Amino acid sequence: MGRLSAAFALFCGLTAGVAASSAEDRAIVLASTASTQESGLLDYLLPIFRDKTGVDVTVIARRADEVLDGPRRGEADVVLMHARPQEEKFVADGFGVKRFNVMYNDYVLIGPKSDPAGVKGKDIATALKAIEAKGAPFVTRGDRSGTHAAELALWIVAGIDIAGAKGPWYREAGQGMASALDAARAASAYVLSDRGSWIAFGDRGDLDIVVEGDRRLLNQYGVMLVNPEKFPNVKKDLAQTFIDWLTSPEGQTAIAGYKVDGQQLFFPNADRSGG
Repeated sequence: MGRLSAAFALFCGLTAGVAASSAEDRAIVLASTASTQESGLLDYLLPIFRDKTGVDVTVIARRADEVLDGPRRGEADVVLMHARPQEEKFVADGFGVKRFNVMYNDYVLIGPKSDPAGVKGKDIATALKAIEAKGAPFVTRGDRSGTHAAELALWIVAGIDIAGAKGPWYREAGQGMASALDAARAASAYVLSDRGSWIAFGDRGDLDIVVEGDRRLLNQYGVMLVNPEKFPNVKKDLAQTFIDWLTSPEGQTAIAGYKVDGQQLFFPNADRSGG
């Protein structure tokens, strides 16, 4: 290879390296919950954000109880999840800078149309009390997900110690929402689901929504910047650009525009002041 060819090859290699480095510099890592990813929302939003800003977002999706493990080691730039107590502790412990409301959806209680516990139209606490008293089949996700945590909190609201009260009627799926809904359909059982998963669930059989609209079924999402003072590798400016876009009128409109079968899954309610 002549000197000119060698120099050209070296130039091409350096150019490719700079391009790859530049692309990598314009990318951030988002830690989020599996259910948020599975809803299809991020697949919808992130290309819109990339086209607007040129910033690529890599998503690491995990169970709600595992989402913050990586960010606590500085392995993400930004967090989007729906477990407010854990989010607020993450910020209070110095791992996150500030928490902002982004959007919400809600949980619904699903059950057989025959409604053996007679809970249709009741509030969620009354419904759970009736299910427990009747010993009507109930499927729990049992997987330490955000939905599982919400369900356990609702049993407490209903005044029931589910660890002591559970029996053969309380059945553990131990997997994701689709598997829990499948198990509920097969057993003609009740199950708590996020509305998005219910909308996306195909073969519903005899299942239907029996309780909805209770304010205690609200499912709030928040976004947080991972603390760059604690982890200097955090891409503060790009991650803040994502937060700013997500909570801006444009980002909020994009969230509202995501629909499945014509039904809106998430409702924007950004709070730019944080908290």
